[in-house]
Amino acid sequence: MLLGFDIGGTKSAVVLGSKKKDGDINLVEKRVLPTDKPVKEMIEALFITAESMLENSGIKKEALHGIGISCGGPLSSTKGLILSPPNLPGWDHIQIVEITEKRFGIKTILQNDANACAVAEWKYGAGKGFSNLLFLTFGTGMGAGLILNGALYSGPTDLAGEIGHLRLANNGPVGFGKAGSFEGFCSGGGIAQLAQIKAREKLQLGEKVSFCKSIQDLHLLTAKTVAEAALAGDPLAIDIYKTCGQYLGRGLSLLIDILNPELIILGSIYGRAQTLIEPHMRTVISEEAIPASYQACRIAPAALGENIGDYAALALADI
Repeated sequence: MLLGFDIGGTKSAVVLGSKKKDGDINLVEKRVLPTDKPVKEMIEALFITAESMLENSGIKKEALHGIGISCGGPLSSTKGLILSPPNLPGWDHIQIVEITEKRFGIKTILQNDANACAVAEWKYGAGKGFSNLLFLTFGTGMGAGLILNGALYSGPTDLAGEIGHLRLANNGPVGFGKAGSFEGFCSGGGIAQLAQIKAREKLQLGEKVSFCKSIQDLHLLTAKTVAEAALAGDPLAIDIYKTCGQYLGRGLSLLIDILNPELIILGSIYGRAQTLIEPHMRTVISEEAIPASYQACRIAPAALGENIGDYAALALADI
């Protein structure tokens, strides 16, 4: 049996899983808790929940194969420390691995959420059978996990894969604290910013925008509302996703040229809006990337869907 903790800024999950004969995992039980308590109380609530799940399933702590903890960075996987993530106020230098191992007596592994998702897709999802792959979160933000030569590569300070910080243009939407960054153009927040910029231009010229009625409503725009409008045929919304796709192509071209991966797995937004993004992405890659490297690289949506966070925590327990 495997135990996983997925610690997020607004909610956290405790997941219990079992290993199948073919190497995949069954999700046995999951419980979600709001991340709304001081650190010590929150950790205790997670532990009590896990112990209750084990007891209900008739499983003793000693029967656990491992424990995995997936959490937003920054963190130190080697020291088992959570280091003041911006979405987890008060979680400052928390020795989460030591605390967990002391409570359960089981080896515990900590990784940032992008790395954990990369391991999950590699072991159980679209990356099964590959030795060199990249997983890009492409959700609220844009981060990546790198599987190189059959192993997770996180770097000496756990900052490998912070591709959202790459600057792709001198100006543009702000992501990862940098205007014109990969995250600025290719993330939920970045697409919303692009939509606000382009919709404002139209509205100020007195033109109508189907997905935004007035300048006062610009702050309500999301990647989802723009995608819905684009799929319904709105030209402005289609153009916004075209821009996103073109910059995604630029970013992926750099990664293909530098790392020569067999596979790039794109999460979240790509899976929901692939038809809007993929043609423009591929046009740019075909122009920018080394042809032999591009030909050797598959690009695919993530396979684990909305449950990827659950599999991510369990994947760490299964290392």
